[in-house]
Amino acid sequence: MGCCFSKKSKRKSPEKEDLTATVETTTGNAVPLGNSTDEAPKQYSWDKREKVDPKDYMLTGLKDATVGRLPGKLNGQQFVIQECENCNIFVFDHSATITIDDCVNCRIVLGPVKGSVFFRDCKDIKCVVACQQFRTRDCKKMDVFLCCATQPIIESSTGMKFACFQYYYPELAFHFKDAGLSIFNNNWSNIHDFTPVSEQNNWSLLPETSSVLDFVPAPDTESDFKSVRVSADPARSIVPLTKGGRRKDSEESCLFVFFAGEYTTANARKMIDEATAKGFVLIQTKEVSMRPEDVKRVFQNNADDLVEWISKGPVIALELSGDGVVEACNNIAKEVFSGTKIFVSDNKNTSARDVDNFFNFADMQMGL
Repeated sequence: MGCCFSKKSKRKSPEKEDLTATVETTTGNAVPLGNSTDEAPKQYSWDKREKVDPKDYMLTGLKDATVGRLPGKLNGQQFVIQECENCNIFVFDHSATITIDDCVNCRIVLGPVKGSVFFRDCKDIKCVVACQQFRTRDCKKMDVFLCCATQPIIESSTGMKFACFQYYYPELAFHFKDAGLSIFNNNWSNIHDFTPVSEQNNWSLLPETSSVLDFVPAPDTESDFKSVRVSADPARSIVPLTKGGRRKDSEESCLFVFFAGEYTTANARKMIDEATAKGFVLIQTKEVSMRPEDVKRVFQNNADDLVEWISKGPVIALELSGDGVVEACNNIAKEVFSGTKIFVSDNKNTSARDVDNFFNFADMQMGL
């Protein structure tokens, strides 16, 4: 079977900070009785807290402008974009949530978002988005290069087109980590239309040849963001480029799984490079934790060798496709990853079952 190797209700500004605080008492010598009765003023935590200006966390009412935030400016705060027209918007930082309301004809790049990205009442938007949850409502004509940990949802929206996230800037890997997102959990093509219309398709996939910079140009040399080194080369993208729900060109697929270790992410990226250089296609990826009973169900006859490895952390799985991919993956495993704990399908007649067993489990585990 396999072989193992060692609007409606819109939020127009960020939520106010909780002003609950504890009183901090001053230390020092007590004032003797009979002396001055003046007491040192009590200090509250909000007295010392840096004042937050809501305007720093929103863009509103802009037209024909290049705007956004440089790395380090948001640091996990929530952000609001509203009523912008014909703008280039670059948010090169991680954030908690982002809402985009009533925007028209804008190009938008959003750094990793720990929670949700919600577009409402927007039209003619081209964007690059990485988030935990993605949702649109009452939107028209959006082209989205997406990395989404959960199933993207569209509601009362038409003309929606999606492609796999392809983007790089130097701080992006750190921002993914700060936002708690895995580069391997990307459901960009698994769209749920909350309000489908009979005999009408409200969404589709962009052509595989689509280039991000043809939709969302890099910051121009005159803007405040010229210092950010942006690349949309799929080979440099932080998120692996996957085929997703597009039709496979070959019926042969192979499951390749890395068990947790110091270099798991780097090894997975190297495997993708090795396989794609040989002409094989990356269909999907997942990073997920497993329990002993999961290992036995997914890997069956090979489970005994693998159970002890899942306690070290999540596994990273790849589905690779192409004629001859199973033999090629086994050769790569022996030549490149001989000292690494992995699972790789060893029989092309049963490799499809390996793929289904793992990714069906992973989707159930992640609630997809």
